[in-house]
Amino acid sequence: MPLEIVTVPCLSDNYAFLAHDAATGITALVDAPEPEPILAALKARGWTLDMVLITHHHYDHVDGLAGVLEAHPATVVGNAADAERLPPLDLALSDGDTLQIGSQRGTMIDVSGHTIGHVAFVFPDTPVAFTADSLMALGCGRLFEGTPAQMWASLSKLAALAPDTLICSGHEYTASNGRFAITVDPDNTALQARIADIARARAANEATVPSLLSLELATNPFLRAADPAIQAHLGMEGADPADVFAEIRQRKDTF
Repeated sequence: MPLEIVTVPCLSDNYAFLAHDAATGITALVDAPEPEPILAALKARGWTLDMVLITHHHYDHVDGLAGVLEAHPATVVGNAADAERLPPLDLALSDGDTLQIGSQRGTMIDVSGHTIGHVAFVFPDTPVAFTADSLMALGCGRLFEGTPAQMWASLSKLAALAPDTLICSGHEYTASNGRFAITVDPDNTALQARIADIARARAANEATVPSLLSLELATNPFLRAADPAIQAHLGMEGADPADVFAEIRQRKDTF
């Protein structure tokens, strides 16, 4: 039985996620921007929190942790390589290590770029990937610490997952990401349709996160740096995709 995923809006544009294994009753939280919405979501479902998975150290992903743990003491899991910048970890994992949410086995993978030591948690049997600010809906995180080559390598790892993987990313940036994406991939009809769908969803105050990896592969320019149409539009035909990615990221930074 796959994990039940609940998207929890937090702050002005953040998302946390609850992952519940019905077979065992075990529930995990991914990131903790603020406590109140998370605690309300747990209470509404009668769930007790057992585990918190931390993707990276930025305040808008960890500042709510203390308040959550006051109400629900839980095992805090994160990247051993970045432990000095994270809240205290009960379970410090390394790249490629496995973990369990009840009966569901997952893997923590390094997806450095937005920060050094940013991780994603992938559960292939659901299938779901909690990617926070690495791969995002129609975008990717700004490179605060890593290099374009690092982020391209990280995104390539995520792009290789099963196409039906649900991508649970950390922010409601999809509309603005779409406005940029069409500037580098203007003839992509799938992207045009997605932008229209996003506009309808946001007009109804509906979340555009999570999204399917198959949709990201078809429309997200940060995954499509090898696409000949994008390369041609950028005047970079035949270039190394990592260099094309770097150009796309630089353009987004100044968009």
